[in-house]
Amino acid sequence: MAKGKRNSFGGGHQPRKRFGQNFLHDPHVIDNIVRAINPQNTDTLVEIGPGLGAITEQLVDQVRKMAVVELDRDLIPHLRISFATRKNFHIYEGDALKFDFTRILADLGGDKLRVVGNLPYNISTPLMFHLLGYNNLISDMHFMLQKEVVDRLAAGVGDSAYGRLGIMVQYYCQVEPLFLVPPTAFDPPPKVESAIVRLVPHVIPPVTTQSPRELGKLVTTAFNQRRKTVRNALKSVADDRLLEQAGINPELRPEDLSLAQYARLTDLVLAAGPGAE
Repeated sequence: MAKGKRNSFGGGHQPRKRFGQNFLHDPHVIDNIVRAINPQNTDTLVEIGPGLGAITEQLVDQVRKMAVVELDRDLIPHLRISFATRKNFHIYEGDALKFDFTRILADLGGDKLRVVGNLPYNISTPLMFHLLGYNNLISDMHFMLQKEVVDRLAAGVGDSAYGRLGIMVQYYCQVEPLFLVPPTAFDPPPKVESAIVRLVPHVIPPVTTQSPRELGKLVTTAFNQRRKTVRNALKSVADDRLLEQAGINPELRPEDLSLAQYARLTDLVLAAGPGAE
């Protein structure tokens, strides 16, 4: 999950800015993360961006199978050497943003995946949306993210952090912020505070909609102009009649609408058909 110590088995490997690398070195934080994950001997665990393996080392012996997805080719030889004696350890070289996570279950077996990762700040949002596409294959996810991103994930109606990310992740998952991680826990220290969050995919979504994809499009359209009223932000897809049928006051702003209201409006827009607005 979090990156390993610079002086670990990786020797003099320097953190790469283009990969968003910050190496976690605080043993107390590492222990807290492992306790939060609570690895089990029946797990098929996937770690995104293991880096130098600080978290990997604490998890690999506690699970049935462990796979890591690493983009930095310079780190892969170090990982192979360090975990060469662990027969349950498997490396997948590639970009997690494009990776097909069904490969891991096909290769390693197991009912579902448990996913962990220290997600680079510059790709955390698109990577989470990529993983949501596999939510039926995932039992839970534990991520270290920029605190601001965790705030957005957990935000509710009317919160300043409430927006597309939180609405769509909450459609797919239960969101549980766990604890903060200070910059001093990393080498080099990032300029932002980090936090650990747990995401548990819903067995049944909290609201129903005919098309989660269309829900996502509608929410994106709304928050592209979040300072405008819903009437103006959504004028290209819904008129006042549809808004009122959905129980939405057209004078509200996008952050004032609940997930349930967005889902209801999505279905009404779909039922109205093209050009109905």
